[in-house]
Amino acid sequence: MASSKLVLVICFMISAFCIAIGAKFDQEFDITWGDGRAKILNNGDLLTLSLDKISGSGFQSKNEYLFGKIDMQLKLVSGNSAGTVTAYYLSSQGPTHDEIDFEFLGNLSGDPYTLHTNVFSQGKGNREQQYHLWFDPAADFHTYSITWNPQRIIFYVDGTPIREYKNSESMGVSYPKNQSMRIYSSLWNADDWATRGGLVKTDWSQAPFSASYRNFSANACIPSSSSSCNSNTTTSTSNSWLNEELDNTSQERLKWVQKNYMVYNYCTDSKRFSQGFPADCVQNS
Repeated sequence: MASSKLVLVICFMISAFCIAIGAKFDQEFDITWGDGRAKILNNGDLLTLSLDKISGSGFQSKNEYLFGKIDMQLKLVSGNSAGTVTAYYLSSQGPTHDEIDFEFLGNLSGDPYTLHTNVFSQGKGNREQQYHLWFDPAADFHTYSITWNPQRIIFYVDGTPIREYKNSESMGVSYPKNQSMRIYSSLWNADDWATRGGLVKTDWSQAPFSASYRNFSANACIPSSSSSCNSNTTTSTSNSWLNEELDNTSQERLKWVQKNYMVYNYCTDSKRFSQGFPADCVQNS
């Protein structure tokens, strides 16, 4: 239990502070590329990205986070989105970066998007799980959330857990816990691999493609330096994510998603891992 107490050493010292943000896009994000293809609209309440044959577009958070609960509503590219990727993720920088990924791989009209998830630690990823969704993610806004604490990472869609990645350091597997990360998002062309391994190309007659974002919130730890977040125990209910885990009901919902909507799991890919599955699969299969 000592490690779980250490988890809560996050919020009230000089090195970092916890903050709940439900703010305007122009206050919390910078548009980083796209030459005008990314726009902040409606007095900061809406952000749109677009992609045409010349360029895509993207943005990043002004703040870096070290653990937190991040929520964002997205409405994805509609119609024939094959070849496009809408990426929404947390990442640090450098060759030994940490990263937590949502990537939405477009498809032909009428065929489902593929929701691709991955976790990187110390530059090593290869922890992919992919899903189809139980709704059309281009028809309306839906909430995509990441809870990241020192024990686990949980991916949610509209409050339903779709993936849990547990800390497996006891098995010699590194875990993202020491590097603060920004939020990034981009809309870009990846028709060399995204749709059926690159077999389906982007139909540029449908361009420009567009994705929309709203209702960002972050209940998260923001380091004031590059050091790890350290603080004293907090019992604030608003910071319950610091020790969040899935209860029995949530575990059943997770199993439902994985049984009915998971289309790829690295921990069952015996062809790829013919010499044996990664050690973290013991906890994360």
